[in-house]
Amino acid sequence: MTTGARPLDGVRVIELGQLLAGPFTATILGYFGAEVIKVEPPGGDPVRGWRIIRDGTSLWYRSLGRNKKSVTLDLKSERGRELVLQLLDTADVLVENFRPGAMEAWGLGPEVVKARNPGLVYARISGYGQTGPYANKPGYASVTEGFGGFRYINGEPGHAPVRPNISLGDTVAGLHAALGIALALLQRDKAGGEGQVVDVALYESIFNLMEGIVPEYDGAGIIREPSGTTVTGIVPTNTYHCDDGKYVVIGGNGDSIFKRLMTAAGRSDMAADPALADNAGRVQHEHEIDKALTLWCGRHSSVHIISVLEEAGVPVGPIYSVADMLQDPQYQARGMFEQVEIDGKPLKIPAIMPRLESTPGRTDWPGSSLGSHNQEILQGLLGLGDDDLQALAADGVICPGQA
Repeated sequence: MTTGARPLDGVRVIELGQLLAGPFTATILGYFGAEVIKVEPPGGDPVRGWRIIRDGTSLWYRSLGRNKKSVTLDLKSERGRELVLQLLDTADVLVENFRPGAMEAWGLGPEVVKARNPGLVYARISGYGQTGPYANKPGYASVTEGFGGFRYINGEPGHAPVRPNISLGDTVAGLHAALGIALALLQRDKAGGEGQVVDVALYESIFNLMEGIVPEYDGAGIIREPSGTTVTGIVPTNTYHCDDGKYVVIGGNGDSIFKRLMTAAGRSDMAADPALADNAGRVQHEHEIDKALTLWCGRHSSVHIISVLEEAGVPVGPIYSVADMLQDPQYQARGMFEQVEIDGKPLKIPAIMPRLESTPGRTDWPGSSLGSHNQEILQGLLGLGDDDLQALAADGVICPGQA
């Protein structure tokens, strides 16, 4: 295991969220040095039981729960909420992703918590944000990806919008929340120790990816529509099927790159055509260009196409599965996988970006068993005794066997 300073060393984070957006936020913070105390209900975060289970815990959770100290507390109990408030008294950051109003109903809202700990950065993640007419709507990633504009442009024209096979809205919201927390911590240090609320909405995080869609509509009345494997108004950039059954992505939309691409594809006539010399002209002739490239790729293997275009200095690449990633030397050279052990069994999990030269992040341990840090946190940090833990277990505030 590597050691060394990390940017968030000394920062304590209390994670109250479940499932993905809040927990992924805290995963990023913990990877870069924060002490993350994950408060779970006695039954555990549902992700522990999602998808592929090995040794009683999902493989996904081993990645998502890395570097976190698991404490069980029932927030529906008064005693559980009291102990959470005591934890927040010691913390720098709170991450929560309950529906707006839930924390206030439990007596854990920002006004209560910040009166006790003015320096706390209080990060809130929800489907639609803490304000506005839709604030109280349930907002899973699948719904907010549609509301935020992503689903409308994703897919084939004339067909139902397509969702990616990941919870994109949750993950993008987690990235935004981690950025917001880092900014708030910087401001706290500049402003004499005063924290603030970071309000992240899943739909707004998706909306933040929409590039020029708003000014194009407001300034020109253009609604960007789904475009399949292409990008509207940029030609050529597309996915092409090769004769080995695999696909390649080709980005030949730069003026000089286009000439090299078409020359390599045996279409020097198109490379020299003045009507195709700039992107505006190529947009007008997108069908002819894509037809030529489709025919060329269909006669050769993906390996051949990639080799020829790389030699010509044209951006090109394969469509990778996770199996391809694990075998690729670039992924290996960049340290994109970290190996942990679960009961002596090795398991690869993804590294977390960005890559920092002097203070890189790292995985110290994989997602641990439920309540495995109860004694360290409830006794070591909050000063509870053995009898207190036994009473908490008896009252269902923590699960029996976690005392």
